[in-house]
Amino acid sequence: MRTAVLGLLLSMSTACAAIDDINLFTVEEDIELGRQLKAEIEANPADYPVLDPSAYPEAYDHLYRIADEVLASGDIEYRDTFDWEFYLIEDDATLNAFAAPGGYIWVYSGLIKFLDEEDDLAGVLGHEIAHADRRHATKQLTKAYGLEAVLGVVLGDDAG
Repeated sequence: MRTAVLGLLLSMSTACAAIDDINLFTVEEDIELGRQLKAEIEANPADYPVLDPSAYPEAYDHLYRIADEVLASGDIEYRDTFDWEFYLIEDDATLNAFAAPGGYIWVYSGLIKFLDEEDDLAGVLGHEIAHADRRHATKQLTKAYGLEAVLGVVLGDDAG
């Protein structure tokens, strides 16, 4: 199940569909799901070579400074509730970033090297912060569980 949840969360990071406001998950469950995903990423350095903040202090200081500006915008509902942790993944070929529930955000080095302006990175971080803050991942999981329940009723208990 964890692998399925991880796949769903990571695939969601590239598509922004309109998501209903229904969410069966609590904010605390968002935070726990984010912690679980963070642990899975940390346990898989072959696929997610996260750069150590102590080894790359300038890069992380730059990332944190921009993220802090976005978080200070006044528009972030869970600014003081979520952990808001940011990580850099060493992969110059990947132009992407993704967010997990609870405020965990990863940015690939390839994306940072591709972007020309600091404002571009601020836009990416704002986008990923919005995913976490608007709780898109658990809203999407709510939709998936809802569909599974409907299929279970229509097709029988083993349908999901």
